[in-house]
Amino acid sequence: MKGLILCAGKGTRMQPLSFSQPKTMLPVANRPVLFYCIENLVSHGITDIGIVIHPSQKSVKDAVGDGRMFQARITYIEQHELKGIGHAVLQAKSFIGSDPFVLMLGDNLVMEPLQELIVDFESHRHYHASILLAEVENPQDFGIATVNGNEIVNVEEKPANPQSNLAVIGIYLFQPVIFDALSSISPSARGEYEITDAIQWLIDHDYAITFSKTGRRYFDVGTVDRWLKANQWMLSQQLHQDSQIGKDVQLDNCVIRGPVIIGEYCHIKDSVVGPYVSVESHARIEGCDVENSIILTETTLRHPGRISNSVFGRSSRLEGTVPEKFGYQLVLGDKSIIKISGDRKQKDR
Repeated sequence: MKGLILCAGKGTRMQPLSFSQPKTMLPVANRPVLFYCIENLVSHGITDIGIVIHPSQKSVKDAVGDGRMFQARITYIEQHELKGIGHAVLQAKSFIGSDPFVLMLGDNLVMEPLQELIVDFESHRHYHASILLAEVENPQDFGIATVNGNEIVNVEEKPANPQSNLAVIGIYLFQPVIFDALSSISPSARGEYEITDAIQWLIDHDYAITFSKTGRRYFDVGTVDRWLKANQWMLSQQLHQDSQIGKDVQLDNCVIRGPVIIGEYCHIKDSVVGPYVSVESHARIEGCDVENSIILTETTLRHPGRISNSVFGRSSRLEGTVPEKFGYQLVLGDKSIIKISGDRKQKDR
C-alpha cells in the first residue's frame, strides 16, 4: 500500500501568509502540517509516499527531502495546473500503479489513526474505496455522504439540502480504479475535478465503498482561525500545561504560561507569553503580553502591549504599542513591518 499527499493548492484564504510558503508548510506547534501527515502514514507501515506539489513549491522539497528523516521514501509529483483534488490525484497515476493507496490532504490535521480504515478495507476484498467520515454541524460546507449499512450510497459536494451530516474530511483509501473514475468525470461548475464526483462515479458503476467514522478532532488548516485552533489543540495535547523551551533561549523578566513552545535562539524580555503560543526560532520579543498566537521565525515584537489570537509571518516586525481594538487577531505577512506611534498605525512595507 502506498501513500499520496496533496500539497499543490493555492491557499488563497491564508494570504498573505501563503504568498511565500505553501499552507501545508505552515507550522502547528512549530512543525509543518505536512510532517504530521507523513508521520501518520509511516506509523501505519506506509513508507512509499508520493507528494503532489506545484513546481514553485521548492520549500516542500527542501523541508522533506527524500524522506529519510521520516524513515520513508518520498516521490515528488508535479501538478502544473491547479484543477482540483481529482486532477491532482490523476497526476500520480504512474506512481500508484496497481497498488491501493491512502490519500491525504496536506493541509488537514486529522488525529484519527488509519488502522480502522485500513483493516476494514483489507478484510473486505470487494470494497474499492474506504472513506473517513465525521459528523458535522454545518453539512452545507462539506462533501456529504449518505450511507446504508456499511456502505456509502451517495456523495454530494456542499449540498444545499444535505441528506446527512456525515462529512468527507480528507482521508481516503482507494483501489486504482479511482483513476478510471477520474478520467471519466467532467470539471465542476468551478472548473475543478472533484474527488466527490469521482467517488459518485464509482457508486453509480456498482463499485462498493465502505467508510469509517471518527469522533476525534480534525482541522482543515485553511484559515487563520482554524490554524490558531489547531495550534491551540496540538499544544494542549503535546504539552498539557507545560512549556518547551529550545536551545540558547534567553528569557529576561518573563512569565511563561503553558502550554507554550519556543524555538531555538530566541530572546524574550519583559513579557508574558501564553497560554497557547508557539514561537519559532530566532524571534525577538520585548514588552509583550501575548496569548493564543503563532509567531514565525525571525519575528520581532517590540513593546506592542497585549496581543491575542494573532499570527506573525517570518521576519515580520511590529514596533510600538498596539491600540486595544487592533490587538485582537493581527495578521502580518512575511517580512511585513508595522510601526505604531500613538494611535496612528503606519505600515512601512
